[in-house]
Amino acid sequence: MKLFGIPNCDTVKKARNWLTENGFEYEWHDFKKKGLSAEQVQAWITAMGWEPLINKQGTTWRKLDDATKASVIDANSAIIVMIANPSVIKRPVLVTDSQTQVGFKPEIYQAILNKK
Repeated sequence: MKLFGIPNCDTVKKARNWLTENGFEYEWHDFKKKGLSAEQVQAWITAMGWEPLINKQGTTWRKLDDATKASVIDANSAIIVMIANPSVIKRPVLVTDSQTQVGFKPEIYQAILNKK
């Protein structure tokens, strides 16, 4: 499994700690340092749609100009904004062989990972 996010995000920290404390091995991808490809973001969108991936409550979204915010109307426009502003992506994104999950809730992670 692979966990995507940024290391200074509190929710990402909680997810990483939970995975480690529960004995799950994962590959970490810091998308601020390593970046994201349009193909990767498209795979997430295919798995869950683009709306859950855009964190409209976050500081990054609020700092975007109104024209940029208004331009996000579909998957293609969402990809453009997410690649240009990776911090607008709701975090973390957990990708397993069978599922993609955005955000972190221990009970959801437990349910996903117990399926493996």
